[in-house]
Amino acid sequence: MTDVTEQTVTDGGGFLGRGRELAGLRGEVERAGLDTLAGRPAPRGRVLLVAGRPGTGRTALAEAFAAELAASGDYPDGLLTARLTEPGGTPVTVERAARELLAQLGVAAPAGGGDEDLADLLRETLDTRSAVLLLDDVAGAEQLAELVPEHRACVVVAVAGGPLTKIPDVRPCVLGGLDRPNAIRLLERGAGPVRITVDPGAADHLAEICGDLPAALRLTAGWLALHPDHTLVDAVRGFAAGADRLPSPEGEAAPDPAELPLRRAFGLVHAALPAQAARLLRLLALAPGGLADDHIAAALAGAPIGVARTLLDDFVAFGLLHAADPGPPGVGPAYRVPGCLAPLLSGLLEAEERPGEVLLARARMLERTVRQLRACLATTEPAGSPAARWLGELPRALRFDGPKPAARWLDARLPALLAAARSAVDDGELDTLARRLVAALTRALIAHRGPDEAAPELYRLHELVLGVAERQGLTREQAAALLNLGDLDVRTGRLAGALTRYRAALEVARGEGDAADPLAVGRTLESIGGTYAELNDWQRAADWYGRAVALAQTRDDLGAEARLQGRIGAVLSYDGQLEEALRAWRAAASAHRRRGDAHAYARSLTEAARVMEYAGQYEESERTGREALRLAAGTGDQRLQAALRMRLADTADRLGRTDTAAVHRAVAEQILAAPEEPRPAPGAEGDSSGSAEGNTCETQPKRRRD
Repeated sequence: MTDVTEQTVTDGGGFLGRGRELAGLRGEVERAGLDTLAGRPAPRGRVLLVAGRPGTGRTALAEAFAAELAASGDYPDGLLTARLTEPGGTPVTVERAARELLAQLGVAAPAGGGDEDLADLLRETLDTRSAVLLLDDVAGAEQLAELVPEHRACVVVAVAGGPLTKIPDVRPCVLGGLDRPNAIRLLERGAGPVRITVDPGAADHLAEICGDLPAALRLTAGWLALHPDHTLVDAVRGFAAGADRLPSPEGEAAPDPAELPLRRAFGLVHAALPAQAARLLRLLALAPGGLADDHIAAALAGAPIGVARTLLDDFVAFGLLHAADPGPPGVGPAYRVPGCLAPLLSGLLEAEERPGEVLLARARMLERTVRQLRACLATTEPAGSPAARWLGELPRALRFDGPKPAARWLDARLPALLAAARSAVDDGELDTLARRLVAALTRALIAHRGPDEAAPELYRLHELVLGVAERQGLTREQAAALLNLGDLDVRTGRLAGALTRYRAALEVARGEGDAADPLAVGRTLESIGGTYAELNDWQRAADWYGRAVALAQTRDDLGAEARLQGRIGAVLSYDGQLEEALRAWRAAASAHRRRGDAHAYARSLTEAARVMEYAGQYEESERTGREALRLAAGTGDQRLQAALRMRLADTADRLGRTDTAAVHRAVAEQILAAPEEPRPAPGAEGDSSGSAEGNTCETQPKRRRD
């Protein structure tokens, strides 16, 4: 295993100090657990806990150690990371954390899966892997326990505020301040060696009043870098009054003494910033998920992109921000608000910014995000389209050079985009913008990933739409969201959940007066019927399809009527109710004939002929099949004609007409052997009305042929 102890005592700008703690963690990896010593090794991965208050550098230490483990070669599946607490202190759900870890493993998680489902899938996936899991800001033992692999080849490095007593066999590495030499080296990064050498006593005192805490030391070093003409004594004097420049935490008469070094250091730096920079820093409390980039910062501050980028880089130098993963080429850098500073930024924002200004800044950020998403979507539109022309008129900073750069941006910024959508919906003050943001993100995901790959994100977005629609009383959007969620539940096999969603959508769509939505009612009735068909409850499926037929008839919607009659015919055939099935297929054929859709008419007659054959009506089946063949010949559908010929051959065999059967088979084989000629596309309604199973001639169950 690579030894990083020497790296921890250099001041080249990287990780500094903590050599003893790193050595202790290495020893914990190699140490046999208590269960193993007792002769009953636990069926789970080893958990190594880094505990400490915010500002102690607990995350930095855990990241350095986890990277060392991943680079050792003992864990070929690499390093997986997840943050388990939001910047505002809200615990992340197990489902979201597990989904994030699975994505890093390249495993697609089912849309809409709950905590237990996703945790089980994660453990099952890791059962054959050997990886290091870095779980930052663990909110509680129960949350962590759900994510620990049941496999000894994996190791979990967890970061928390204190011991997690409910996790067995864990010895926490508890952090306090740095050792004094490394604390002074950290100050030297901003002060420079000369000021440290000239006044070593002041440097020692400054490190002491910082509590030797890495976060406070970095901020103080940033202040020293910002004021090259000030002495260390000036920093000591300013530091003492730093906390007085900040509002007290809500509900507390005075700050916790253990938090004073960090508060004083932050107050020192914030007071020294120019007004524009200080205001942007406060507004970064609104950054979704604690993540910011040039566009978010520019929108929050109402400043040009170049100014925002310069300020963000300065914040990194002063220890106020961390540079996040740079992401793919061309996307631009991202920045993360340190977890220890998030409460301080929120307190400053509340104390020093008027609510109206905060709301305006949030609106600017959401509006900019919507425009970026629209630009991302526009790259998938053909040249010359209105969307492409709109894209060309945007400022250069908002444009993408093509679909691939846009897709890379969408992938890299997706966590922040989803966090922005959640935050906008939860806030409740900008529901119109929230709806536009969710709609734009939904369209962009479908355009770049497709509905199947994007299904997990779409599920959560539909849930957000549902929340806004319920709050605003938007019945049509509420019904649409419930229908979309039900459809995704069906695709992932959660049929009982789908029925619950559909029934709720039906209740909303029926409404009263102008709130009623007949189109949504019809779609919901059909979806309920389809779900019962998936459950092999053929009679209930036919009943719900029948209700949808009645609604379609009242609206004179022949296309929907024909499609639904076909679905009724299919499910009744599965149920063995051949007479009723035949009646439904004939009704479907009649509706298609009245619509003038010859192709769909021919297909419905084909299915009617099949049902007649199942019922032993061979003569009638042959006559109906010939009529269907005549219609199919006029559509140019070669495959349909071949299938009809094979069907007529089977019927002729049953009637003892072997010569006729041979002719039909020969013609069918000739058609199938020839290259398929293009034919006019059937109408959308006719193309989807053949059966509940899709547009094939083999829609009826094979078992019914006996």
